[in-house]
Amino acid sequence: MPKLVRLYIRSVLIGFGVAGVFTAALLWLDVAGIGHLILASDIGGVAAAMLIFFNGIVFAAVQFGLSVMALAEDDDHGGGTGSRNPALMPIPVTVPAKTKGKAERR
Repeated sequence: MPKLVRLYIRSVLIGFGVAGVFTAALLWLDVAGIGHLILASDIGGVAAAMLIFFNGIVFAAVQFGLSVMALAEDDDHGGGTGSRNPALMPIPVTVPAKTKGKAERR
């Protein structure tokens, strides 16, 4: 199996695991009354499954994104001789003004 597919499957499993823990914490801590609402309802199991499923999608995507970004190589090899913040110096520029019907002035 290719490494990227294994990375994706591992990220999905981690994401759904985190979603299960997150949903359990929501129900146990009764955040905004959602724990009582789900546990007191006759279709609370469907609501809990939907919470786990949709949070799992989000957490799996975040986990996969973090894993892919962690694969990047560091492009900063150090070195360099220039100043990062060079001093800005104003440069005087002369612009001749044009007026209607009169000679140019400087």
